Amino acid sequence: MAEGPNRRANPTSSAGMRTGTDPSSTITEFLKKCNDYQLFHLTKFYRDRLEQAIEEGVDGVSSLLTYERIFNGHEHRKVTELVKKGNRSDSSNLLLNLVMEKGSRARRAMWESFVKMHHGVPKLDKILKEIQKLGSDSFVYMNLKPEVSEIPSHLKDVQKKHKETLQVQTETLRVNTILLKEKVKIFQLIDQYAELTIISKVRDRTLVEHELLARGRDHEEWREKHLRRELEKIRTDQLFQISFSQRKSTSGRSAAVSGVPGVGKTTMVQKILYDWATGKIYPQFQFVFSFKFRDLNNINCRINLRNLILFFYPHFGNVLVELWKNPEELLFIFDGLDEFKDRINFADNWRNIESQSMCTDPEGWCEVSDIVYSLIQHKLLPGCSVLVTSRPTALHLLETAEINVWAEILGFVGDERKEYFNKLFEDQAVAAAIFKHVEENEILYTMCYNPSYCWILGLSLGPFFTQRDRKPQRVPKTITQLYSYYIYNILKNHGREIESPRDVFQKLGEMAFTGICEKKIVFRNEDLIKYNLQPSRFLSGFLMELLERDDSTQSVVYTFPHLTIQEFVAALAQFLTSEPGDIGKILNEAYSKEDGRFEIFLHFVAGLSSPQAARPLQEFLGPFLHQTTYQVIDWVKEKIEGQIENLLSTTSKRNLLNIFHYLFESQNKALAQATVGSVETLRFRELRLTPIDCAVLSHVIGLCNTVIHLNLQMCYIQYEGLQRLVSVLHKCQDLRLGDNNLGDSGVKLLSAVLSNPDCKIQKLCLHCNALTDSCAMDLVSALGTNQSLTNLDLSDNNLGDSGMKRLSAALKNTDCKIERLSLYGNALTDSCAEDLASVLSINRSLTDLDLGWNNLGNSGVKLLSVALRNPGCKMQKLHLYGNNLTDSCAEDLTSALSTNPLLTDLNLQSNSFTDQSVPALRHLILTNGTLERIRLCDNQFSQNGNKQLKLLQDTRLRLNVIV
Repeated sequence: MAEGPNRRANPTSSAGMRTGTDPSSTITEFLKKCNDYQLFHLTKFYRDRLEQAIEEGVDGVSSLLTYERIFNGHEHRKVTELVKKGNRSDSSNLLLNLVMEKGSRARRAMWESFVKMHHGVPKLDKILKEIQKLGSDSFVYMNLKPEVSEIPSHLKDVQKKHKETLQVQTETLRVNTILLKEKVKIFQLIDQYAELTIISKVRDRTLVEHELLARGRDHEEWREKHLRRELEKIRTDQLFQISFSQRKSTSGRSAAVSGVPGVGKTTMVQKILYDWATGKIYPQFQFVFSFKFRDLNNINCRINLRNLILFFYPHFGNVLVELWKNPEELLFIFDGLDEFKDRINFADNWRNIESQSMCTDPEGWCEVSDIVYSLIQHKLLPGCSVLVTSRPTALHLLETAEINVWAEILGFVGDERKEYFNKLFEDQAVAAAIFKHVEENEILYTMCYNPSYCWILGLSLGPFFTQRDRKPQRVPKTITQLYSYYIYNILKNHGREIESPRDVFQKLGEMAFTGICEKKIVFRNEDLIKYNLQPSRFLSGFLMELLERDDSTQSVVYTFPHLTIQEFVAALAQFLTSEPGDIGKILNEAYSKEDGRFEIFLHFVAGLSSPQAARPLQEFLGPFLHQTTYQVIDWVKEKIEGQIENLLSTTSKRNLLNIFHYLFESQNKALAQATVGSVETLRFRELRLTPIDCAVLSHVIGLCNTVIHLNLQMCYIQYEGLQRLVSVLHKCQDLRLGDNNLGDSGVKLLSAVLSNPDCKIQKLCLHCNALTDSCAMDLVSALGTNQSLTNLDLSDNNLGDSGMKRLSAALKNTDCKIERLSLYGNALTDSCAEDLASVLSINRSLTDLDLGWNNLGNSGVKLLSVALRNPGCKMQKLHLYGNNLTDSCAEDLTSALSTNPLLTDLNLQSNSFTDQSVPALRHLILTNGTLERIRLCDNQFSQNGNKQLKLLQDTRLRLNVIV
């Protein structure tokens, strides 16, 4: 076997794992200087993070430890068997336990293995870089862990009272329903709370699109792969652990947790308070104080921290002055920064100018915003800890704040969705049926990362699966249909409470629409009066009543249970007016807003033009205005026709995709046929697509007659997105799926498409998709039956020699129609050259072969040269660039190609040919009259050699010699 430049023996078995120690590296030197106790302390300190970090490469760590004789064969098998079963978390936990049991030599060997492989394991790389940055200060930093001190006896009664108060306040969870008799259901928090996935970083600080949908798109891409490879999970009890801190501080810690509306920030805070009150978490904090920014908005006067606490927790009486003495034992929680009416500026230079806004004394009087600022910045009660929650849209306010831990709630991942539905319904058979329906519907399933969406789904779908006479065909399939049934079920339970629900809905929708225009989600009594709405039991079915404190009085404000419900009601009102008006103008103005505030509203308007979505609501609200429906359909048609030809920019591609969402929501086949039926080209290259987008795109392609070109390169669709598209891909002729991380499992899906008798795919690009030899048999099976494919691009993958050997079987099949095959960058060596040679000898269709950036070497090319001499070889274009070729193979190759009557293009650039090969290359160029282009640049020719070769270009027309 030819030796490549980087080929050497390696005990690791993990694919793609980059190894190699640098003895002079800072980390290696640091570990050498650590004594056994320090290494034990280091391992213990990072234990929780290491367990996550090595999940991706745990089999590789185990292999290295086995190679160093730390593990025996039985122990290594136990670790790797868990990996094979998909239990990487259990596997990494087992490995760390074994290492800790085996003592100091094992721990040292483990850390040395981390240094060898950290480049291929991002989470591990992050930990080592932190250690490298801290250097000798690491152990000082690790010793900063909080100590649990004994509370003075005179404060024990106050603490007990405080914990009892918090427990009573947080032990139940109130959930809105659509039932007349039971509008609010009360659950025990511990029974209803479903764990959320929280990551120890914030992905984006700004948001342009509608934050609910934008995060929904983003969420799918980041899910399981990134959680395993890059994103560190963090539990709520770890938010103040030093090992997770991104900013090193000795004066207390602040944590910021971000999450979109409805993802569970407030419920998470409730669970933290309950767990602290019941002694489950944060033993280092003797007292925890929680405030909602929504409540703080009602304090319109200067106040001090003592009175602020007493306002919400009056049972503290006169003992607060005692608490100020030990601020490190205090935790302050502020929930919902995005709802705060006052802007907090964390820039210290601004604070220095406005010195009066600094609050350093808990007894000093100042604005509420200054108290919050001073606590977070550790100017007030330095040493205390602070937790702030916020929507992503308000995170920029904290960018210059003293935040140690940034975290984001991703919501539900994987089975966490199912757990939520199981807890939502007492009847587990109903829960299972509803979840199965949601799981089978790509749109609904993707929504379920957000607990609020799960709640709406549960309330809307529940009646379909609890009624004995239910009709499964009527179960909602689009977001609009889902919300339509949500409103329908409220009307069914509350409709008799009011004479004219249509009139009320029209006014409510007008108020909701104004709210969207003004980015307003909280409405007051004056808003209801403005739209002639009266508080009633009927209205409370759609609006949640919230109490706001205002000095000595309390007032009621109203909000929709979820922002998307406000958007739906606003869309519904457009169909209830007595005069049609100019809905087109409203839609165009909404469409023109680039901040995305109307995106979901437009989805709903398009969806309500569908009879399936309108029908249940018309039962209570009367018929929708036909003129409005027609205008909406015309508007969608106009937008598609105007956008379909304009796909040059990312914005134009996103606009078309949004319009496809409108088309999907409308469920209007006639409209789809008229607008996209004859579309032949769809290009979404470099536009991030989620499974929701892929499901919508699948719906559209299914209505097209023939799609000649479908370009989804670099769209990050991955396996889940491909699943949504696979039913319609056989209609495409030119299918480009490069750079999508489809993996071997994706090829299994595509092999079924290629095996479809109706498959029209002629060109298939699977460039850079993390393919290995494991997918080769699926490709072989597909190529054995497919009669349309002529161009296959498998470049920049990792098929290797074994994959190529398997693929050769299909290429030697006389029925194989492949004319162009690209295999560059597939780790091929001379070991597969004989198989490649047999393909060239037998295959009569292959005319264009790209083998660049492999390691065939001289021996491999010599084997190929024998096949290239075969009179039956039809090769026209041959690419062998970057294959470690030298003068040793030049004579064999040029001799074989000199007599080839079809060769037009030969690429030998980026090899190691010298002037010694010039005569052979000269002979080839002068002898083969069909050769039009030969690329020889980036070799080792002298200036004279280059000149000799370049002069040959003048020997005949249309000859291009590139040196």
